[in-house]
Amino acid sequence: MGKKISAFFKDTGHLRWIVLVSLSIPMFASYFFDDIFSTVSQEFENPENVALGWSMADYGFFRSAYSLLCIFGGLIICGMLLDRWGVRITGSIFVGLMVAGAALITYSISESFAGSSLAEWLSSLFNKPSLALAYAGCAMFGLGSEIAGVAVNRSIAKWFKGREIAFAMGLQLALARLGTAAALVTVPRIINMEGYIPFAETSRPAHLGLLLIMTGLVLWALFVAIDYRTERKGRISKETAADPADRFRLSDVWKIIGNRHFILISLLCVTFYCCVISFRKFATAILIPRFGIESEVAALMVAMIPFFTLVFAPIFGAVVDMVGKGTKIMIIGASMILFSHLVVTFAPGMPAFGFIAIAILGLGYSLVPAAMWPSLPKIIPESKLGTAFSLVYWIQNIGLFFTPIIVGNIIESTSDPVSAEYFFIFLAACAIVIAVIFSRSSEKHPELGLDKKAKEN
Repeated sequence: MGKKISAFFKDTGHLRWIVLVSLSIPMFASYFFDDIFSTVSQEFENPENVALGWSMADYGFFRSAYSLLCIFGGLIICGMLLDRWGVRITGSIFVGLMVAGAALITYSISESFAGSSLAEWLSSLFNKPSLALAYAGCAMFGLGSEIAGVAVNRSIAKWFKGREIAFAMGLQLALARLGTAAALVTVPRIINMEGYIPFAETSRPAHLGLLLIMTGLVLWALFVAIDYRTERKGRISKETAADPADRFRLSDVWKIIGNRHFILISLLCVTFYCCVISFRKFATAILIPRFGIESEVAALMVAMIPFFTLVFAPIFGAVVDMVGKGTKIMIIGASMILFSHLVVTFAPGMPAFGFIAIAILGLGYSLVPAAMWPSLPKIIPESKLGTAFSLVYWIQNIGLFFTPIIVGNIIESTSDPVSAEYFFIFLAACAIVIAVIFSRSSEKHPELGLDKKAKEN
């Protein structure tokens, strides 16, 4: 029996999938925690009914904190550290930061904080002390989550290079987004939203999310142990950055930014994800009045987005591996996102149209990343992938920082949540234009293999 177990762990084919699960669970927990308020966002339209006292603009402000440290150099600096120190050290630091940020958010929205001396002291500095502390925690959580995501992508590229990389990235993405689905389905069922909502209700899902993140920390430690032992035994190649000749240099940033295809991927990333991620944060507030549905129905409707991803992201990733045509798939996915927002805005106010729109959004949300993320290792050397992924996430987080603020203020100033849809339509149209330009550029540079099958690269 012992020999069989030893043989199992000597087979990197088996280990790859254990590694993939170990990398996916921390991201599952991160996505869950990030969406604990998404299905109850409509409650912030009536802050007098919530013990937190947050308004819709406050909620948008809180959501923007996720990207604060990311856009002010955090992602780029941490990407440099990732290329210099590798995924094990850098990833462990920022998974730890993710845990610390989640713990701070959980405390800030709890009754324990509301009655503490810290809350009393912060109230002398801020009008809403819980919002101030939650903002700080969300900024920490955001930077930790984003760098952990970079480390995960870098690790998958390392373990699956030359193999099923698009499928592996798609499967990881699906498992991570299952965390969003779990939050969207679970949170409305563990919070009593009837009448006044006390601190005990708003903090309950945060405690559950924190427990999941702690579990993710344990599995990240398992990945670190497997990666270290396997690399030391020589059964996988060491990270390219370990070679002094490939160490990070500041000039690498300018070389990456000067890459036309990198810029196009980054712009597609920011416009595309703002159309989905930022929409999801306000989805129930938009869908409930638009289609005249109850909050539970709206939560199920929004939960379709990650559930569709769970099913279709690995399938679309496998399709990209088998048939190529990645840039064409990006165009199709971006077009589906635009069509979805058009349906939400202009279709008759029957719930069926809402379900159709969200189903299309879920398909588009699966298509674009399945082709987009595997394209990055094709245009950037492996030793600089940490910096490249960080730069993409940095640009993405600039959009994710401003979009919730813009949307929250649009809803509050117009008293019409559906009016925010015009902003999402604009972003989706931009994503299509960028995807078309990227596809044409790929045709002019076939040597990059952006539209080739995995085995042809």
